[in-house]
Amino acid sequence: MPATGDAWQDWVGRTQMQADILTPGLLDRFRATIDSDATGTEAPQGIHFALCLPDAPTASLGVDGHPPRGGFLPPVDLPRRMWASSSIAFAAAIHAGAAIRRTSEIVAVRAKTGGSGALVFVDVAHQTFADDALAVSETQTIVYRGDGAPAAPAPGPDAAAPDWHWQRDLTPTPPLLLRFSALTFNSHRIHYDLPYAQGTEGYRGLVVHGPLTATLLLDLAARHIGANRLARFAFRGVSPAYAGETLHLRGKVEGAAITLAAFGSDGRDVMAATAELR
Repeated sequence: MPATGDAWQDWVGRTQMQADILTPGLLDRFRATIDSDATGTEAPQGIHFALCLPDAPTASLGVDGHPPRGGFLPPVDLPRRMWASSSIAFAAAIHAGAAIRRTSEIVAVRAKTGGSGALVFVDVAHQTFADDALAVSETQTIVYRGDGAPAAPAPGPDAAAPDWHWQRDLTPTPPLLLRFSALTFNSHRIHYDLPYAQGTEGYRGLVVHGPLTATLLLDLAARHIGANRLARFAFRGVSPAYAGETLHLRGKVEGAAITLAAFGSDGRDVMAATAELR
């Protein structure tokens, strides 16, 4: 089928429901993965990335490690699939032991043409409930595109600019990527298979997960303003971050508004994000 928005409109309105439990072990492993020293039963914002995960059998995975296309998500016939952005509202904290229920609905399918060719964007609205109380609302945008890594953007705002209030530099390692892949049951090979990432998808190294960078930005905010202080958080992936290369995390506050960003070691914009305090 052609990669056009009209081809996939039958998927708009499709829904699915998933269930999970935030176990104390999962909470401990999530904190350990991002080097958080927080304690207690209240989970960090972003824990929902590790809940209600896809559970396709290993034998059904595609060459890229993704689950088979079709079913809930439309079988878009473009070879690359990425998490492009999310807009998130945090209604309540999630605690260890909570029974989790997530409802998801495809709300839009849009086809565009970009510098890299055909693109198809799928917007999925998720609502995550903890013990039957709404905890997180999120609209996630997935982008399907052609072969090859996307072109790197020109450097944006300087990571060393003096107006950043918060700063953290770290170097994502293969073990960090492996742990986050395990936490989120993400088997996409660009995160752990270097020959595949370089030779097949055209990246220069192992790619840091978009939601991992988003989680690290949420953690940056929590380190400075305290846990579960955000009412809203939105992020947009701009270019890949790579294992073994310094990732510069930055943030600044203006009243109730927070600007967050991640930059690559070469000054590239990796992720742009905004947040609002409760």
